[in-house]
This record gives sequence, C-alpha cells and structure tokens, in this order.
Amino acid sequence: MSTRRKFLKTAAVATGASALGSAHIYAHEPKKITWRLQTYAGPALAEHVIKPSIDAFNLAANGEMEIQLYFADQLVPTGELFRAMQRGTIDAVQSDDDSIAAPVDVSVFGGYFPFATRYSLDVPVLFEKYGLRQIWEEAYGEVEGVTWLGAGAWDPCHFATVEPIRSLADLKGKRIFTFPTAGKFLSRFGVIPVTLPWEDVEVAVQTGELDGITWSGITEDYTVGWADVTKYFLTNNISGAWIGSYFANSEKWAEVPEHLKTLFKLCMDSSHYYRQHWYWGGEAQLRVEGGKLQLTTIPDAEWKTVEDEAHKFWDEIAKASPRSAKVVEIFKKYNALMDKAGPPYRS
Repeated sequence: MSTRRKFLKTAAVATGASALGSAHIYAHEPKKITWRLQTYAGPALAEHVIKPSIDAFNLAANGEMEIQLYFADQLVPTGELFRAMQRGTIDAVQSDDDSIAAPVDVSVFGGYFPFATRYSLDVPVLFEKYGLRQIWEEAYGEVEGVTWLGAGAWDPCHFATVEPIRSLADLKGKRIFTFPTAGKFLSRFGVIPVTLPWEDVEVAVQTGELDGITWSGITEDYTVGWADVTKYFLTNNISGAWIGSYFANSEKWAEVPEHLKTLFKLCMDSSHYYRQHWYWGGEAQLRVEGGKLQLTTIPDAEWKTVEDEAHKFWDEIAKASPRSAKVVEIFKKYNALMDKAGPPYRS
C-alpha cells in the first residue's frame, strides 16, 4: 500500500472515531429547558415587576434553561391562566390568585383583599412570620398540575378617575376597572366593576367606557400611561399592598434541576426587593412631583365607614371554609398587633 493510501485510510479511521465520539458526548448533554412564562402585567409595567429578574435568570442559567417572558393576555387571557398552566399550554405565571381564577379557597385573598395590609412590608411578614406560606402551600397541594412558588408585595390600591372623588357618594355609578374581589367589595358603595383586557384600559377611559381605575397605586398610573387619561388620584386606599405570586406547571417544575430551582427562587426574591423600593419611593415622589394628577381625599370619619364594612366582608369570607377562617383570623391578629405597636407600624 502506498504511503498516500495509508495516510488516507488512517485519516478516515480517525475521523470516524472522532465523529462517533462526538455523537456519544452529544447524546449525554442535557437538553436545554425552555419555559414560557406569562405575567399579569403589560409591557411597560413588566419592565419593572418581572423583566429584570427574568433577564438575570436567563444570564445566570448559563444556557441550561431559558424563560421566555410574555405579557398580559399575550398568549392566554389573564382569567384563563391557571387552567392553561394546568394543561401545560404555558409553563409558569406571575399574577395574583384572584385574577387567574385559581380554584382554591385562598384565591380571594390574593390581589387586593380590602384593608388586610397597610404597607408593602406587611405581605412578606404575613407569609414568612404569620403562617400564610404554609396555608398557601397546603391549599395548592390539593390542586393537581400547578405548584405555588411564593408570594410578594406590590403597590397599594387607589382610585385614579376622570371626575374627582371627595366623598363616598361620588363613588356611586362609577364604572371602574379593578380586581375581582376588590370589585365585589367596592360594589357595596355603588361602584360598577368592569373587566377588560389590560391593554384596552387606557382607551376605555378615553372613550368613556370607564370612569376610572382601581387597580394600582400612583407609580403604575404614571408608568403605564393611565395618568395621561385620568385627572384625579384618591389618596385613600382600600389596600396597602397587592399580594402577587409565582406559579409553575408541576410537571415542568419537577423537571428543573435543584440548582436552577434555587436560582429561580433567588430571582423571585430579587424581583420582590426591587418592587419594595420602586413602589415605596414612587408613591411618595409622584404625589408631590408628578404634576399630572390632582390629589383628592375622603375625610377620615367618612372613610371609616369603608374600613368598618371591610371587616364585615372579612367575616363573610371567613364562612367559606375553615382555611378561609384561619386566614381571616391571622389578618385580625396581625393588624391588632400592628395597631398596638403604634408608629411607624400604624398611625
């Protein structure tokens, strides 16, 4: 055999061995995990409430996992998110329990449960120190297909309206975009709750379909453009902080390695931390320096009527189930302690 033919034969064998070796190595490489996560928030709001943490996760996951972020109603209407997650249509959700129609008795407490919280720090304290985490885990443990991952605090719940609200009488007949449970409570004062896709809200105010929004604090009103179509901001709020959660399809969550589960939970915490200072600073600054919305206030003596009615509402919700009663009892105990503690916990 000539020298040239020997070389070609040796090269062919080497190449084949290399190719087989590459195939063997490739077969053992873990497949990249890809999730589709939909948030309750539209694009402008998502830039603050979730996108930075998801970007950080994708970077730190180093190619092992990628989370594709979708905004409010982009893949699935918000009210259908829970069922879609159960089916595996989407892999994860950031929202409150109430808006996504979670089929658990504690869902009524997600979002804005009236007067349960006064400040944003109340939410993590209630979950981590007063037992709400264990109650939520128990409730979602009874539902197949979805794993509740944790809750955090968002902004307070105020009215932003086209016409001024200076008394309870001014609420009557107002068509307001709000959350399911908040709307049910506010209807006691003549408010007409309206449900719309998130992206349609601004136009609905402009066309007169809505008289206002009770979905957020003033930080979001400015961030998403609602301060451009409303004129007044009521300083009284029906809740000091929104309770929002992260959820995942149970099968998809089980497939995630422990180190990536830990990373995802750390990124959840980073998102919770960001919102604490973004909202707390924004609510004060925009009241003073915002320039677009005129502040109005219902006098304390009259607003106490709303607070008193909220406690009647609590007692009605407590009758729904033993677990609901337990949550309401925690809210009562916690708020009583805060009242006794005095400033700065309660005024």
